[in-house]
Amino acid sequence: DTSLAEVNSFSPSVPISPSSMINQYKFEDGPELRDLFITVDDPESHITAIETFITYRVVTKTSRGEFDSSEYEVRRRYQDFLWLKNKLEEAHPTLIIPPLPEKFIMKGMVERFSDEFIETRRKALHKFLNRIADHPTLTFNEDFKIFLTAQAWELSSHKKQGPGLLSRMGQTVRAVASSVRGAAKNRPEMFTEMNNYMETFSQKINLLDKIAHRIYKEERDYFNEMKEYGPIHTLWSASEEDIADSLKGIAGCIDRCCKATEKRMAGLSENLLPILHEYVLYSEILMGVLKRRDQIQGELDSKVDALANKKTEKDLFSEEIGKLEDKVERANNALKADWDRWKQNMQWDMRSTFTDVAENNLRYYEE
Repeated sequence: DTSLAEVNSFSPSVPISPSSMINQYKFEDGPELRDLFITVDDPESHITAIETFITYRVVTKTSRGEFDSSEYEVRRRYQDFLWLKNKLEEAHPTLIIPPLPEKFIMKGMVERFSDEFIETRRKALHKFLNRIADHPTLTFNEDFKIFLTAQAWELSSHKKQGPGLLSRMGQTVRAVASSVRGAAKNRPEMFTEMNNYMETFSQKINLLDKIAHRIYKEERDYFNEMKEYGPIHTLWSASEEDIADSLKGIAGCIDRCCKATEKRMAGLSENLLPILHEYVLYSEILMGVLKRRDQIQGELDSKVDALANKKTEKDLFSEEIGKLEDKVERANNALKADWDRWKQNMQWDMRSTFTDVAENNLRYYEE
């Protein structure tokens, strides 16, 4: 669909060769020097009387002054990552928090606690933390620092200091009420455009995700059939002396095609599928961020309406409105800056991913 290029601001021109495409789309590394490096590795299974779960080692190396040491090593489970994501959303409601892999996976793809599942999750958790580390605001969040440095008992103690049940219920009720009200009536045009963009982007990326999974499934079925087809020719050659060499040749050819197909499948499962699914999750996150921005705008709008209808307490209302105007402005500025950054990263990820797929396909057909 050619409109995909327009939606994602891709260049409409198509270079002649994938090599020239790679050269065209490779960006220079930013001039800023990184001072925070995070690695997620060494998954470890834990079995208790109540549950079975996996922990991952999180190694952090940094030269930042606010850290007491230059290197930390802690172990974290999925629930700890989920806690961090929730705390970031709570502290920065209109920033784009990177997605976490879902707790439950699609039935039939991979089994929970299989090596493939654990490795896929490890990569996603590694990317999650490094996207936060590279973010100009999230990287300095205090909960993020605690996540990277606190021992298990310290993190558990810190988690208990979160908002109480009644406070959390109040936030939920406000969020539901806001979603029922719909879009803020005084929403600036820029955010309406963002909302329209994300609705289209969500449709496109979900469609691409489904197509990619269908292609991978068809490729896997083809691969499984070829694996059986090659040995049949080898067995056949034993009973056909006159054409034995030809049959063995065909068997060898099929074997080479099998290996090429296996490499192609690995390219799809390691590069294309994770990126597409990550941006499916990003599309959900962006829609949530826009709703939270509208909720803040809605609070301001309701106060302005109340002030217009009230003849008393004008000073009190004016003070509240001033605070809400500042809150809306901060929310708008945060989202605008994050939006541009996210869009640039998304375009780079998409270009490099599909270029890799094109290169992978060329190698496959040559082989």
